[in-house]
Amino acid sequence: MKPFRSLTARAAVLDRPDVDTDQIVPKQFLKRIERTGFGEFLFYDWRKDPDFELNRQEAGARILLAGPNFGCGSSREHAAWALQDFGFDVVVAPSFGDIFFTNATQIGLVPVRLPEVKEVIAEATAGSDVTVDLEEQTVSAGGSTWPFSMDPFVRYCLLNGLDTIALTLQHEQDIVAFEARTPARIATTAL
Repeated sequence: MKPFRSLTARAAVLDRPDVDTDQIVPKQFLKRIERTGFGEFLFYDWRKDPDFELNRQEAGARILLAGPNFGCGSSREHAAWALQDFGFDVVVAPSFGDIFFTNATQIGLVPVRLPEVKEVIAEATAGSDVTVDLEEQTVSAGGSTWPFSMDPFVRYCLLNGLDTIALTLQHEQDIVAFEARTPARIATTAL
């Protein structure tokens, strides 16, 4: 996963509460095992409606401004994959489903909890770009800035582009040394 420091970009607005993972990517698209190719199924059922908010907004937004409890529902990691594959790098919402939040951070999709998201939405719909700065822990738009907080460990991982495998590989020399000095408890050649 790539490190994230700061992003200034257009924002798309989905100001709806309780957008669950079943709406983000419907169940019929969960048969794939790779993390790519889910963007075309993002909000699949809702996109059929020509009045759906994201259909009416300019393409290329990299920040999604969302309502409270975004990503609630089932634990499907495909929801975060679909958002990232569609082109979003950041989702800003007052609150998130816990499992969605964790799934997002594990792939480098930055979820920002910001109670003042309605104020950011007002600036974005007035034509302002939005800046999300993870180093400074701020969201800015239209001359206004709002602070946010994030768990220091999650922030560290996002800033440095570290998923759980990359974190483990930081200790590769220690792991190799441990395996070299610790005999196997069973014969693994027969496995």
